[in-house]
Amino acid sequence: MEKKRVKDYMTYDVVTVNVHETARDVIESIQKTRHDGFPVINDQKKVLGYISARDLLAVHPETPVERIMSRHLIVADPEMSVNDAARVIFRSGIQKLPVVDEEDRLIGIISNADVIRSQIEHVSPEKVFNFMDTLRRLHNIDPSLERGYVAIDELLPTQPKIYEDELEGRMYEIKKGLAEPLIVVRRPGRFILVDGHHRAIAAKRLGHKTLDAYIINVTEKIELGMERTAQAQNLKTLDDIKVMDYARHPLVAVTHRLVRQS
Repeated sequence: MEKKRVKDYMTYDVVTVNVHETARDVIESIQKTRHDGFPVINDQKKVLGYISARDLLAVHPETPVERIMSRHLIVADPEMSVNDAARVIFRSGIQKLPVVDEEDRLIGIISNADVIRSQIEHVSPEKVFNFMDTLRRLHNIDPSLERGYVAIDELLPTQPKIYEDELEGRMYEIKKGLAEPLIVVRRPGRFILVDGHHRAIAAKRLGHKTLDAYIINVTEKIELGMERTAQAQNLKTLDDIKVMDYARHPLVAVTHRLVRQS
């Protein structure tokens, strides 16, 4: 059940501005491409800043780019999850994040449009079948699948924390009837929540008693790794899941850099 990564949705063909260019060059690039901003790079393709149409207001056309570009950078790592990139984009108000390698060289850019595209491309049935194949290979069993409703209070969580900002989005989806089904494993006497922890908590906050789900039935007497994980993390009900504020989210793949002036 692979997470969506920035590298899967970012644009690799990026229009850039060289740090040695002028405001006039940027204006010409805006007119030519219809873009409203560009990463600023040096001759080694290292990202030094970002320049937007707003930075050009009341600026002489011959002003060097390095004097007017923004040096406060928020960048993304290609292995970062799209959800984390979305948090940064929508919380900061920045529409585009340059994507850099370990040496700050530009390799792509991810925009709010890319994030929206990633969220539209939901493939729950594919995730379900992939997970069932994993169960078959790991445990030599033959699980069956059905679609139905599960009681929220009977779910055994397997994820210790969720994030408040994403929870708000899931509540909106549930209110509008847009939420994806959960993915759960039914074992004798319990429903193990595989995918949909934010949705489950959101529904509980909204007063819902049940949720639509893909139900994977496992009748064999085995202990799944997810059950051991839940036990190790002392997870018994949804109330044991910690709801984390955005400010505490470990966006380790995003760096805020103040590039020193040379």
